[in-house]
Amino acid sequence: MVPLSEKFKDVILTATGASSLEVEGSIQELWSGYGQILRVLLDGKETVGAIVVKHVTMPTDSTHPRGWNSDLSHQRKIYSYQVESEWYRSWSQRCDDQCRIPKFLDFARDGEHVLLILEDMDAAGYPGRMASVSKNEMSLCLKWLAEFHATFLGEKPVGLWEKGTYWHLETRPEELEKLEDYELKAAAHLLDRILGEARYQTIVHGDAKLANFCFSKDADRVSALDFQYVGGGCGMKDVAYFIGSCLDESSCEEQEAFLLDTYFNFLTDALQRRKPGVNAAKVAEEWRTLFPIAWTDFHRFLKGWCPGHRKINTYSERVARDVIANLSKFTE
Repeated sequence: MVPLSEKFKDVILTATGASSLEVEGSIQELWSGYGQILRVLLDGKETVGAIVVKHVTMPTDSTHPRGWNSDLSHQRKIYSYQVESEWYRSWSQRCDDQCRIPKFLDFARDGEHVLLILEDMDAAGYPGRMASVSKNEMSLCLKWLAEFHATFLGEKPVGLWEKGTYWHLETRPEELEKLEDYELKAAAHLLDRILGEARYQTIVHGDAKLANFCFSKDADRVSALDFQYVGGGCGMKDVAYFIGSCLDESSCEEQEAFLLDTYFNFLTDALQRRKPGVNAAKVAEEWRTLFPIAWTDFHRFLKGWCPGHRKINTYSERVARDVIANLSKFTE
């Protein structure tokens, strides 16, 4: 664990009003050795409790678990932390209790090190992390996504990724080059263009997997974490990726219709409250048709990045084959 510099400790004390601090320990390592997330205990006249800090350190020798250690990969990660910092500083205040996220306390740089100081979601009442979920718990996350997408519908992603998600094509040429599914490879740029030219664009979380959601003790509320790949896009990118992170292939097949209906019911309600001038039915109509495109786009990335990944299954293959066979319908 890389120790916090004195500068960073001073920033934490100033941001929180505490008189002393103690690093309790590492919550988790960041991907490919780029630092760690720490829980820091605070003490003082007006401040007692804990915060979470994301301590980013640029490795001299990155160790990607799947071997993607190129300079392009390194630059993508560096930019992702710049984006996350900008998200918390300039955008996060617009998220309310319906799309709850950690409160932003401060940000600092010290040479090659970056520090984000955030609310501790365990202490805020969201201690639950789940490896599997029920329909009700999935619905909570889909409601969060619907509220988030409605909040930022039509916004330009200034300071964020122009195209959100960590798998978008422009940042993944190496994975495309490795892809041995030649039909999917040939369709890749068109899939990306269809999603990018959707009439209704929003800000997408960009990494909306189950592991990035925190649940309340009674599992009746949810919050989301990790905004390194937040940026512009069609909301179906988040929805397809989230569903795929929760379910196996048979469950995807069985629950797809229910989960999409659930999301769009929440989205319609959220748009009516947040964006009354927007025709919610038109948004839902367009995005429903783009769900299989978004699913296929992530499937394309996965097959190039890790051909043996457990999420490459017969359901995803069927969706991708149907999409490729009917691509002309999406370009008329």
